[in-house]
Amino acid sequence: RPRPPCTPPLPIWPLSTPPTQKEVKDMARFLSLWRISPSGPWPTDPTENAKVYETIFAAIDNLLETGEMLEFGFFQGATSGYVISTGEAKDSFRRAFSFYPFFEIEGREILSYETGKEVMRAVLKDKIEAMKQ
Repeated sequence: RPRPPCTPPLPIWPLSTPPTQKEVKDMARFLSLWRISPSGPWPTDPTENAKVYETIFAAIDNLLETGEMLEFGFFQGATSGYVISTGEAKDSFRRAFSFYPFFEIEGREILSYETGKEVMRAVLKDKIEAMKQ
């Protein structure tokens, strides 16, 4: 029995005014891994399926243009990929949930090498100082 046409996700509007370069540098960054959800309400009719994808592409284009999403990419096979974005955890969650139930998304906050190195050095210094007492 064919699936009924589904409602594609609504266009995702900017969460705020696009950030400046300094603001982006100071924001948390997120790496999100996405994959197409096989249990999502994908239409089986090719025309309807194409409409859903065009709506999704428009939402992604909007997020890239506003700076909410820094990068969007595909892995080989085109059924999964990644997103790099900035903001707060709630921003990342909102973006991910906007694509549910069509995609399954796993997000992680990421630190730059320089930030990680700075934090690790501070912790190691604190441990050395604690051992002297």
